[in-house]
Amino acid sequence: MSIFSRFCAGIALTGALAGCGFTPLYGGGAQGQGVSPELAQIYVANIGGRYGQLLRLALQKDLTGSGAEMPQLYTLQVASGLAEESVDIHQDNTSGRIRGNASAHWRLFSVKPVPELLAEGNVRTMDGYNTLYEQYFAQTLNEETFQGRVADTLAQSMKQQLAVWFRTHHAPGAAQADDLPRYVDTDAMPEDNGAPTQSAGADGFPASATGRLSHSTSTSNPQ
Repeated sequence: MSIFSRFCAGIALTGALAGCGFTPLYGGGAQGQGVSPELAQIYVANIGGRYGQLLRLALQKDLTGSGAEMPQLYTLQVASGLAEESVDIHQDNTSGRIRGNASAHWRLFSVKPVPELLAEGNVRTMDGYNTLYEQYFAQTLNEETFQGRVADTLAQSMKQQLAVWFRTHHAPGAAQADDLPRYVDTDAMPEDNGAPTQSAGADGFPASATGRLSHSTSTSNPQ
C-alpha cells in the first residue's frame, strides 16, 4: 500500500471513530473543552521518602504537561507501597533478579476552608531489575532506575483515572481483594490450626517458590 493510500485510510478511520462518538481522553470533549486545564489545577501534596519524591515529581510532570504550574483548585493526596521480592534464587542463596509489586491509593480534594473529598482510586503495577552484587554502584543505579519506572507508571495510571473522573464524574471502581490461590509455606513452623499458607503474588507464583521477601517501601502523607 502506498503512503498516500495509507494516509487516506487513516483519515477515513478517524472519521469513522468520530462518527461513533470517540473523542481523545485529554483532548476536546463534547463541548470542545479538554480536561488538561483541570488536571493542571491539581496540587500534589508531599509524599514522604525518596520513592515518594519520585512519585510526586512524576505526577507533577504528567498533570501539568507543558503548561505553567499554578495549581489552585484541587489537592491530590497519595499513599503508595512498593514491595520487592528476590527471585531467581541460586545455589549460594543469592538472587539474580528483584521483582517489585507497587500500588497506590489517591484521593482528590477541593481547595476550600473545609476540603471536600471529590474522588479516590487505586492503581498498581509490576516491574523488576537484575541484581549485580559485584558492582554496588551499578546495583544502586539499577534500583533507583527501577523505582523511577514504577513511579512513572503509577503516575500515568493515576492521571488517566483523574482525567476520566473530570470527563465523566464517575468515580473509579473500589479496589477489590485479589482472589488468588494460597500455597503451603514450607519454610514456616506448623501452627495449631494446620500448616501455614501464603497467597500467590500478582503474577500467580508464591514467594516460597520464587524467592523471599526482601524489603518494601511505603509512603505516607502528613496529617
